[in-house]
Amino acid sequence: MAASFSVCRLRFRALGGIDKLCLGLEPQTQVRFTSTTSAIKAQTKNKTAKAAKESKTFQVIQEERREEAERSVLISCPPKINENKFLDYLSKHGTINKHFFYNSYGAYAVVEFSSRESIASLKESTNIPAVEHEAAVPFKSRLLSLKWPGSQSSNHPMPKLKEQSPPSINEITQLLSEKDTIDEQLHCLTETLQLTEENISLRFLVCSLLRDIAGAYFPECVIRPFGSSVNSFGKLGCDVDMILDLDGIYATSQKKGSGLSLEYQVKRGASERAVTQSILSVIGKCVDQFGPGCVGVQNILQARCPLVRFAHQPSGFQCDLTANNRVAMKSSELLFLYGQLDPRVRHLVFSVRCWARAHSITSSIPGAWITNFSLTVMVVFFLQQRNPPILPTLDRLKELAGPSDKCVIEGNDCTIVSDLSKITLQQNTDTLEKLLQEFLEFYGNFPFNKASINIRKGKEQSKPETTALYIQNPFETTLNISKNVNATQLERFVALCRESAWLLQQKEILKQSSDSPWGFTALLLPSVTSGAGVKSRRKRKLEPASSRIKNLLDSLKIKGGETVAKKGSANTRR
Repeated sequence: MAASFSVCRLRFRALGGIDKLCLGLEPQTQVRFTSTTSAIKAQTKNKTAKAAKESKTFQVIQEERREEAERSVLISCPPKINENKFLDYLSKHGTINKHFFYNSYGAYAVVEFSSRESIASLKESTNIPAVEHEAAVPFKSRLLSLKWPGSQSSNHPMPKLKEQSPPSINEITQLLSEKDTIDEQLHCLTETLQLTEENISLRFLVCSLLRDIAGAYFPECVIRPFGSSVNSFGKLGCDVDMILDLDGIYATSQKKGSGLSLEYQVKRGASERAVTQSILSVIGKCVDQFGPGCVGVQNILQARCPLVRFAHQPSGFQCDLTANNRVAMKSSELLFLYGQLDPRVRHLVFSVRCWARAHSITSSIPGAWITNFSLTVMVVFFLQQRNPPILPTLDRLKELAGPSDKCVIEGNDCTIVSDLSKITLQQNTDTLEKLLQEFLEFYGNFPFNKASINIRKGKEQSKPETTALYIQNPFETTLNISKNVNATQLERFVALCRESAWLLQQKEILKQSSDSPWGFTALLLPSVTSGAGVKSRRKRKLEPASSRIKNLLDSLKIKGGETVAKKGSANTRR
């Protein structure tokens, strides 16, 4: 299917230019070297930029990333590309701020220019490809393809491809087993799984490319990523959730004034939902027919939240596009804020999500499983329960909000403080190991049969309905974000919490054996609570772990005793 779409091909315009590139570096190289710095300087710049971003509000960060994406292009490259010649050619169109290469159905490059004028200049020198036996759709997007004339020399260094895929469970286990403490394991896990700066940039660029298509109908619209792509809890390989934001169009149209005024003539729909379905239907068809690299397009318009689902082959992302889902964006901001308040929040969320996925507590397939969003809210609620609390309640974040933070969406008060400096945290020095241990114990004994989880109040409340798991939606407070979870899946979660809590307590015994996973890695092993046999174990669900694990620990104790005995005997003989 990778060959089923056509992209514009970026060509070197004359052989004379190629000869000059082969003979030596052009004067434009100086421009490139001033914009594309050495590796050491780039690392320093990235650290400085990261520190600067951490002091900015969620909205400011998103707008900066969106602006960077508007000045970027995505280019399909030959397998053996001369990076210097490639950048030297592009620098003729303007200063390059940054670039990186990655692999997805072939090599690709993301190139960010310092101005949009450079994009216009680049597109002027780009051709529509000649396609034999087919007709090309002449849509001039910022997804380009580099045609490298003649043979390529293999003597030049190949560009380093940035990793876009998550490591396997086996690779994670091997990596974490080399650490000395559980805290180090959880730090390493976060660093290994979290989205890289390059991956985040690519996500915003995909949204920007899609906006170019939607902009044909709604020139002032914006397509924004939400969820894991922006809330600081996303891992490599996660889907890209997008919002077609049309609210800005409505907002700019509401201009108060006296005297004469004008209004646009518009079509009218039966309801807002019907209008949303109509818009997404048209956008979905355009993406399917005109969007280069977009395949497997599905219009899922009858869902509670209508969406368009498709795969973006050049990036390797699975994408879901919704419209005007502003509450979802506000939820992303809330989780981002919690993640920035204390680094332990992100480490604990990443570890709990990884643990849950390893045991199929969560799934990428819709169904009765607990979702990542629900798990994250459960972690936040647990941290609100600490003594002293590690995270403030949502009501407290509302109290600290200023006038500019006021936000009401469809009658729901979504106001939260945006300035992190206004939030004063209490001194809690619990280690990550202790937090993980007590998270498992907390939910292994939580009264799910009668209590609900409420991060707005930060305390247990009576369940308003008889669902297995009730987690109040942080902003749409009449909704249960875990309504899909059934009793069997909740029972599996509780049993796994109890088993894992017991297993963590055995870390010292497991650590004695060099060939046995220990600490957090031991929690990733297959569990007795996995599979379809949960119902048959209901009568003995209080058992903390499987007999297989107990036998392993017993054997380690015996081996440890034998080792001590042998050492004592040897000393006696001496």
